Amino acid sequence: MLKAINTKILLAILAALTAIGGTVAYQRHEMEITAAAAEKAAALLQQQQRDAEDQKKRDEAFRQQVERDRKQHNSAAGREGRTWQSYLP
Repeated sequence: MLKAINTKILLAILAALTAIGGTVAYQRHEMEITAAAAEKAAALLQQQQRDAEDQKKRDEAFRQQVERDRKQHNSAAGREGRTWQSYLP
């Protein structure tokens, strides 16, 4: 009878260890999935930041071009009066 009790206790301990081992393996797997998702999110965030910086540079270049065009257009209008004064038909 003592052998039967010892066997049952041993089987219960073995079942508990198996359950604990399964839980640890599952948690490790879930951590790997979470780490991969975090790595993807970080890469996506970096790409978005680079895109935002590139867009900001393009916007600044466009603003500067518009400013140069505006100044050039305004300077041509300022010289227009002198050209008509010296116009000879």
